[in-house]
Amino acid sequence: MEKFIVRGPLKTTATKNKRKSPGPEQEEADSGAEASGRSKKRPKLDASHQSKTPLVGASWKHIRAEGLNCDYRILFNKAEADRIFQELEKEVEYFEGEFTKLHIFGKWHNIPRKQVTYGDAGLTYTYSGVTFSPKPWIPVLDHIRDQIQLTTGDTFNFVLINRYKDGHDHMGEHRDDERELAPRSPIASVSFGACRDFVFRHKDSRGKNPSRYIEAVKLQLEHGSLLMMNFPTNRYWYHSLPSRKKLLAPRINLTFRNVMALTPGQ
Repeated sequence: MEKFIVRGPLKTTATKNKRKSPGPEQEEADSGAEASGRSKKRPKLDASHQSKTPLVGASWKHIRAEGLNCDYRILFNKAEADRIFQELEKEVEYFEGEFTKLHIFGKWHNIPRKQVTYGDAGLTYTYSGVTFSPKPWIPVLDHIRDQIQLTTGDTFNFVLINRYKDGHDHMGEHRDDERELAPRSPIASVSFGACRDFVFRHKDSRGKNPSRYIEAVKLQLEHGSLLMMNFPTNRYWYHSLPSRKKLLAPRINLTFRNVMALTPGQ
């Protein structure tokens, strides 16, 4: 378990050492390991490895596995996270009508959560058969984005917000690999409200007859936390937020992204 989490401060632009994603050499090494068909067991990360009283100044947890490169920390202390959660509940306006459905395997399905996008003018984002245009930024989202930027040195122009009313609301396995995403850019996932399980599953370990066995990686995303999903995570790993039907409290998750304005034909 301990060899899976590398603890230590994350270098940022504040120290003139910005956090870096793996270079092409590391990506090639990952691809080579997959091509060889070698199976590797990977330990789970569960609640026992999360700090019981995390502070804003706490060190990062660097989460590593084959092709998996994530960093996790508490970004907002409880008082600040409580305040932001209440502001999000008041200010965020979620999509209605046609934007509450997704096209999956040839059928339209209701989204099992509330959803909306905010971002810079002129951008669009398409997944599961639906193209979303963002609403203009509002102050609470600017504040969260500013704190991510100050902490990591990364900048973002788009955010997808999902609200889960309770443990019945969920998100199925998927990869954030849409063509609008800037190549090699990280995705910053910020969570408020109920702590929920978040599961990574390697693409080779999915389905009834997987080509390899690589153990799923399970996290618990806490109130006020930040999870950085760095390149090449979304190339190799699917992620999901499973149902937890005994959970009654709501959760709001914001995934900040770098989205490109595509030209016709792209």
